[in-house]
Amino acid sequence: MPRPASEHPTELELSILKVLWKSAPATVDQVRETLTAAGRELTHSSVITVMNIMVRKKYLKRAKNGRAFEFTPLLAEDEVGRGMLQDLLSRVYEGSAHSVVLHLLETADVDSAELLAIRQLINRKAKERNS
Repeated sequence: MPRPASEHPTELELSILKVLWKSAPATVDQVRETLTAAGRELTHSSVITVMNIMVRKKYLKRAKNGRAFEFTPLLAEDEVGRGMLQDLLSRVYEGSAHSVVLHLLETADVDSAELLAIRQLINRKAKERNS
């Protein structure tokens, strides 16, 4: 029995989206070359198959340019990130942003600049709540 379709991009789809968010529009060959340079060896047919599936899922749009198709993402990076984070928040942390932040700060290697940005965001949010 096939597994149910995910409402979020698969790992490979997300890798392709990351390439396109940086350099769209791009051809299958350009995407494949970028993935290969990043250590992900895939055949041309594998990449084009996944990208065509992504067109059907409305993750990408495709436009003919000469003999090749160029692909552009239809999903914004922040939209995908928010959706996946919200899914993680609800499925793993039972909706607790507090638990996510605590876990992140305990397990991630957060540098001083990131900690400063987090503190500033927390201070801003606290002021907004008190206003």
